[in-house]
Amino acid sequence: MKILLIHQYFKEADVVGGARFNEMTKVWNNLGHDITVLAGDLDGQSKEKKEEYKNNFIVKKDQDGIVVWRCNVSESYNKNFSGRLWGYFSFVFSSSYAGIFKLKGNFDVILVTSPPLFVGITAYLISLFKKIPIVFEVRDLWPESAIDTGVLKNKHIIKLAFWFEKFIYKKADLINVLTPAFEKIIIEEKKIKKDKILFIPNAADFDMADSFLNEFNIEKFKEEHGLTNKFIFTYIGAHGVANDLQQILEVAARVENEKIVFLLIGNGMKKNELIESSKNMELVNVVFKDAMPKVEALKFVAASDVGISVLKKVDAFKTIYSNKTFDYMSCKKPILLAIDGVSRELVEKAQCGIYVEPENINSMTKGVEYLANLNTIDLAKMGNNGYDYAKVNFDRKKLALKYIDEIKAKIYV
Repeated sequence: MKILLIHQYFKEADVVGGARFNEMTKVWNNLGHDITVLAGDLDGQSKEKKEEYKNNFIVKKDQDGIVVWRCNVSESYNKNFSGRLWGYFSFVFSSSYAGIFKLKGNFDVILVTSPPLFVGITAYLISLFKKIPIVFEVRDLWPESAIDTGVLKNKHIIKLAFWFEKFIYKKADLINVLTPAFEKIIIEEKKIKKDKILFIPNAADFDMADSFLNEFNIEKFKEEHGLTNKFIFTYIGAHGVANDLQQILEVAARVENEKIVFLLIGNGMKKNELIESSKNMELVNVVFKDAMPKVEALKFVAASDVGISVLKKVDAFKTIYSNKTFDYMSCKKPILLAIDGVSRELVEKAQCGIYVEPENINSMTKGVEYLANLNTIDLAKMGNNGYDYAKVNFDRKKLALKYIDEIKAKIYV
């Protein structure tokens, strides 16, 4: 198949976190499918554009054998909400231009993943011009999550977003959802027919983790990074409004066990604020590291004792699976989970960690201390439980194959 993927946050090869489609496209490419990507030139976690993108509207690149068109995103993206909104629409303009005027040849399907919701505009315009069916993927319910977190407040933009959500659901040939909760809401509340829905969830990349896990010298790695004799809680991913990592700093200020260290890996619009807050709180048990290639980030996870998944306490996040949770599972690490809803159900069913109430610092602190006081056998059992459960139900390679098969069956019957 010839697949056009539209993904504003498609990762560069040297950026960590949220690499769902970087991994899936590799699988598809290895199977002989032809993949082209329209992506942003400013990643959701990056502080600024790379030099090669500055003063360029679009840049064509080869990334791991896949053609990626890096399209302009306004550098106002990480400044404030209005800047972020302009970042969304600047990508719509640049990616629509690239898709309509620069891409040559025919495609079998457009696969567009949201949020941001407005990438659907690009998909619809290209579909209209080139007569290509659309698969619209819902990674997060938007605008609901933006409203619940307080990011989206303008009633006119909210009205526009809900109108466009309804429009793109209608125009899409298929809608893929990442959690059972999304499927329920889209069918019951959005009134979309069940036969239009796919369910290909987030997943773990076992090939990447297994490639180094068995031969990885954890003690040597910890010594190299000044983490010897530490009990390490690691978070990998975005440092944004929704992640609310200030919670981790509040917990760090309360824990009394001097061996406990919190390692926060990634970038985002709140990172500088978090670093300043950590300094003001005089925290000596919090370590910040910038985004890095995922395989390097997974080494830090493998050297850790527990992985952290955390979000703000809002109803919208009860519907999501946290992709970092699967990364921790693939590295056989127990999970401290501060996200209620389907993510909690997943961790409890897999028996691979503990749930603590988000934004409840007492609950989170007790959870940290409980895990830090477990013996190595119980910790290893949690980690192995998660690995085994994800291997059966959330293997990236298996789900990538299923995704292609479902598209073929439902669009080309």
